[in-house]
Amino acid sequence: MTDEQQLLTDLREQDPDAFTALFDTYADRIYRLAISMLESEVEAECVVQDAFTRLFESLDGFEGRSKLGTWLYRVAYNLSIDRLRKRRPDQPLADEADFEDESGLMPAIFADWGEAPEPVLTSNEAQAELAAAIAALPDSLRSVFILREVEELSTAEAAEVLDISEGAVKVRLHRARLELRERLSGYFSERIQE
Repeated sequence: MTDEQQLLTDLREQDPDAFTALFDTYADRIYRLAISMLESEVEAECVVQDAFTRLFESLDGFEGRSKLGTWLYRVAYNLSIDRLRKRRPDQPLADEADFEDESGLMPAIFADWGEAPEPVLTSNEAQAELAAAIAALPDSLRSVFILREVEELSTAEAAEVLDISEGAVKVRLHRARLELRERLSGYFSERIQE
């Protein structure tokens, strides 16, 4: 029996240590996904609570076709999307229309960040610029970027969470990286020249 199967068995038997272990493992990760999408600490905390509540209510029906963590990410993603739809009911969330136009994918400013001194790259100011650039990404690109680059999910896991193909995950991740590079190139090119 794998650790995941044992954890699932323990959860179904309502072992409090299993609930604690699951929460400790995934609560912060789910929160990061939700806050990246919702940009609201209160709403992100609600998503975390709702995701775990749904897991506990659905344990008996969980078939184990995916990992518990992947399932939790999917629930948190859907809960976040639901909250976004309530905020802006007339605005589409998918951003797919933006993907049709391939122009503008190459950065206008090229900065060789490899030349930047490490303190420039790791400063609080640089971290704030990166966070702002990530927050400015369209929802669909931001969610892929967070799942792949921050939470380090595999392409297959991210595709399962987002209910899109692995190819779409790769394309969105590539586009997210290009947008981030475009947004951050000006900032870093100024600091590299200093």
